[in-house]
Amino acid sequence: MEISAAGRLEVRITAADVGKRVSVRRLTDPGATEGKFTDTVGVLTSWDDGVLVITRKSGDSVRIDASSLVAGKVVPPAPARRRGPAASFEELSRIAARAWRPVESERLGDWELRAASGFTRRANSVLPLGDPGLPLDAALDAVRRWYAARGLPAYAQTATGAEGAQELLCGELERRGWVREVTAELWIGALAPLADAAAPDADASVSSVVLTRSADEAWLSRYQRRGVSEVALKVLGSGPSVWFATVPGASGEAPAAIGRCVVDGRWAGFAAVEVDPAQRRRGLATTVMAALARRALDEGASAAWLQVEADNAGARALYGRLGLAAHHAYHHYREPREASS
Repeated sequence: MEISAAGRLEVRITAADVGKRVSVRRLTDPGATEGKFTDTVGVLTSWDDGVLVITRKSGDSVRIDASSLVAGKVVPPAPARRRGPAASFEELSRIAARAWRPVESERLGDWELRAASGFTRRANSVLPLGDPGLPLDAALDAVRRWYAARGLPAYAQTATGAEGAQELLCGELERRGWVREVTAELWIGALAPLADAAAPDADASVSSVVLTRSADEAWLSRYQRRGVSEVALKVLGSGPSVWFATVPGASGEAPAAIGRCVVDGRWAGFAAVEVDPAQRRRGLATTVMAALARRALDEGASAAWLQVEADNAGARALYGRLGLAAHHAYHHYREPREASS
């Protein structure tokens, strides 16, 4: 907190600091002159009519009555990660987008409109990186019309929690009634340790993992999304260099485990790592990822990324053990319900 030469806490932020990362302290009870304090750190996304909105790195927005502030200051951006590959949120957003391509896309300035008959939000949302070439309200109107013409709700994918990310855009969407439906995180780490991470007591070795260039019927029988359409197959097979991994099950049964990897330059992206519920906690997920990582190393990749939802505790624990860590959060905002009706 900001402390004056006289030892008093001071509020040293104003509405002119919107867009900057700030740290504030406020009284829990705005009407009290002393009592419990609450600290908040994030990007100041608005300051209107005596109310501040601060967006945390998680994407959650906190509304604060200015009269409750007892201290506040602008703080430097969060320090860069000290381990693992260096990358900006924009680079990773574009890498992730290339690994999960829609069947139809169109440019709106620097934004990309993406559609795939509703198969996953990632393939059916606008990726708003850069300038749309229009004022924001006009750009959002164009986005809604584009998706409405395809019988789809309009979604916007945004990022928070990294330097230069999109907290301000999140705030603008929320002020216009867009609703955040899903939050996940993009994790990154070095690829080589992951390739060596196969559990020694796993029920399958890396050499037993079958790697293919397409998702065959066996792989799809383990995939969590049933009744995969032709559109879904196109999305699953999209990307610069796509590999599917399968640990065969017993004769006539679905695979024990599967996974997907897309190699794109120095990056290898992992997805759809799924294990038969009856065979979990046997190292199969680690074995699948290790096999895919080795193939990615052979193709020249050196860094790994993946996406995991914030409430998937099991997956987060696994990826942490494999040396990956969260880089930033990303969110899908849905247009206001009245706009889509």
